[in-house]
Amino acid sequence: MARKTGIPNRHAIKTIQVTNGDIIDYVDIYKQPSFDHAALKNHTIQVDFFGVFLGSVLLFFISVGFSIFSVSMISMKSTHLQSKEDTPRTLRNSSSSKAQSHLWRQYGSCPNGTIPIRRSSYKHPTPGKIIVTKDHSFAAAVTMGYSYSGAKGNIKVFNPYIESIGDYSTSQVMLRSGPLQTFETAEAGWAMNPIVYNDQYTRLFAYWTVDGMQNTGCFDLTCPGFVQTSREVTLGMDIGSYYGSEITIQISKDPQTSNWWLKYNDKEVGYWPADIFETMKHQAVLVQWGGEVYSPKVGTSPHTSTNMASGEFADPITETSGKIIGMLVEQNSYPLKRPEPLYARSDEWNCYDAHILKEYVPEPVLYYGGPGSRNNPKCS
Repeated sequence: MARKTGIPNRHAIKTIQVTNGDIIDYVDIYKQPSFDHAALKNHTIQVDFFGVFLGSVLLFFISVGFSIFSVSMISMKSTHLQSKEDTPRTLRNSSSSKAQSHLWRQYGSCPNGTIPIRRSSYKHPTPGKIIVTKDHSFAAAVTMGYSYSGAKGNIKVFNPYIESIGDYSTSQVMLRSGPLQTFETAEAGWAMNPIVYNDQYTRLFAYWTVDGMQNTGCFDLTCPGFVQTSREVTLGMDIGSYYGSEITIQISKDPQTSNWWLKYNDKEVGYWPADIFETMKHQAVLVQWGGEVYSPKVGTSPHTSTNMASGEFADPITETSGKIIGMLVEQNSYPLKRPEPLYARSDEWNCYDAHILKEYVPEPVLYYGGPGSRNNPKCS
C-alpha cells in the first residue's frame, strides 16, 4: 500500500523521517491539536504537586523564564498513578520491562517543551462516513454495576488480516458511560487501521467519543481532545516488536482533576481532560476488554473476512487466539481489584467469540478473536 506523508504540522519545531516511513513532528506541547477543542481554550496541562514545588525551587535559584520550566522541568504526570502497585501476576506477565523499540528515538530525543506527533493524512471523517456504531463487532469481557474510575489489562499483540482499506481491527481496554445511543468512551490498545495509519502495521492507539460514535470519535491526535504529555511515546507508533507478547494498558481517572490518564507499559502518555466529557467526567459505568472489528460488511452477507486479534477463535488450550491477562478495575478509587461480575459477550459468535477463564487464576484471563468469514463458512 502506498504511504502518504500527510500535511506538515504548522507548529513543528523539528521533523524527522523514520526508516519505516513514519514522519514525526516535534510540536510545542501547548500547540498540539488538543487545544483546538472548544472546551480546552484555556486549559492548563496537568502537573503533579511535587513537580510544581520542585519547579518553584529551581525557579528561585536559576534565573530563567517560568514558561520554560513549566514545560521542561515540572513533571507532567497524574497525581496518583505512580503510587499504585501492580499485582505479582501482572508484573510476571507484563511486557512493561521489555526494551521499547521506538524507531524515531534513534534520531534523538524531543526538545524540551515539545511532544512527538506522528504525521498522518487522515482527517476526522464526516459523520457516518467511517465511524458508525452499527458496523462494529465486539468480542470481549465486560463488567458493570459499579462506579469505575479505572481499568487495566495486558494485551497480547498481533498483526491481523484486514480485508479492505476501510476496515480496522483493534484490541483494547475501554471505559464507558452514558446512554446506550450516546455513550462516551475512553479506550486504548493496539490497532491495525489502514485508513488512519496508511499502512498495515500494528500501532498503539487512543480513542474517545462523546456521542456513541455518531458525530464524534477519533484516534490519537487526529482531532482535538486528548492531551499528550509524554516526550517518549508517540500515539500511532509501530509496536511490531511486541508481536506475540504483551503491552500493558491502564486508564485511570485522577481523583484531583477528574482527567482520565493513559499509561502504556510504564509510561504515562497523557490524558483525556474531564472537560471534553459530560458523564465520563464523573465516572464510568462499564468496563470492557477485548477485540473490535469495524467494517461496513459486519452483520451482512457476505461478511467481512477481517480478522480479530490473531484470527483464531478463543482458545485457552493452545493460546493462539487473542489474550488479555491482568484484567483489573478501580471502583471509585484504587487499589486495583478483580472485576465482579465479569461475563463474555460477542456480537457475532460465529465470526468472533470470547471465553473467560476465572477459576484458579489470580486474575481473570480473556481469550477472544476470530477469522470473520475468512475460511469460515459459518460466518455469513
